[in-house]
Amino acid sequence: MNNTGCGPSWRLRALGALAGATLLPALWLLWLVRAAPVPGPAPPPTLTILIWHWPFTDQPPELPRNTCISYGVAHCHLSTNHSLLAIADAVVFHHRELQTQRARLPLAQRPRGQPWVWASMESPSHTHGLGRLGGIFNWVLSYRRDSDIFVPYGRLEPHKGPAPPLPAKKGVAAWVVSNFQERQRRVHLYRQLVPHLQVDVFGRANRKPLCANCLLPTVAQYLFYLSFENSQHRDYITEKFWRNALAAGTVPVVLGPPRAMYEAFAPADAFVHVDDFGTAQELASFLVGMNESRYQRYFAWRDRLRVRLFGDWRERFCAICTQYPRLPRDQVYQDLKGWFQA
Repeated sequence: MNNTGCGPSWRLRALGALAGATLLPALWLLWLVRAAPVPGPAPPPTLTILIWHWPFTDQPPELPRNTCISYGVAHCHLSTNHSLLAIADAVVFHHRELQTQRARLPLAQRPRGQPWVWASMESPSHTHGLGRLGGIFNWVLSYRRDSDIFVPYGRLEPHKGPAPPLPAKKGVAAWVVSNFQERQRRVHLYRQLVPHLQVDVFGRANRKPLCANCLLPTVAQYLFYLSFENSQHRDYITEKFWRNALAAGTVPVVLGPPRAMYEAFAPADAFVHVDDFGTAQELASFLVGMNESRYQRYFAWRDRLRVRLFGDWRERFCAICTQYPRLPRDQVYQDLKGWFQA
């Protein structure tokens, strides 16, 4: 009998067919697995930042859930709804309302381990009642560079393209002031300057208030602007420098923290510092005697930088979410007064 069909070759072909039938589905499944999209990392959870009392007003702005997206911050929800206290990722307290007792700390309802943020953009000279706030707050939001959430009044950012032309100048020096008190160092310096320098004063203190849209066009017509802070403290450099002078297109004459602190924010040749002169008369002589070439050098920064202002409290509070992953969880300001007044 012929057994060729049942010989070894036939068995090998049968085994090969069986293996192929088994391998093809396995390969097909492997292809499907490899072709399937690999899930990416889960998006970070949305942080809820509760503002206990909106700064300086009983009428907070509308805070839709995409508020912080407008400032380039994702996964950040601002709210003033006190019912969220138990679940908020951080709670912010603005000092002015604590100082005036328009707001009170909900100490008895504070969830264990919840970070509390002390917020203020005022100088230590106008900040009172810190002694009773020790051992409560975990983080600080302020203009101080050593704050946990550092929010300056302004900054210079890189900029490409031609700088806008400088406004035509019609006067020597301007000053906009509302809080005018003889005990202030800025008022004392002003009294010493005016016999030697023409200074046009605007604002409520001189009964020449300027509307919000009138301020910059007005001071832009002057060669110099007196960026005199109401008090002199570390890093306290306000809109008087950023908006009223640099953004307006005039040269700031600054009275505030030491020159080195200004130079941490702006080029050394972008401003005149009063501490560089022995007397007010020397300062006035320097300003009046400045030639056009020297004056133009104070604007060299405009070829590569632009002013960005930070005046919106919503943007300031959104910055908490930006810093949140890096903020120390076990930190407590036991002596908030000592830290802020240092």
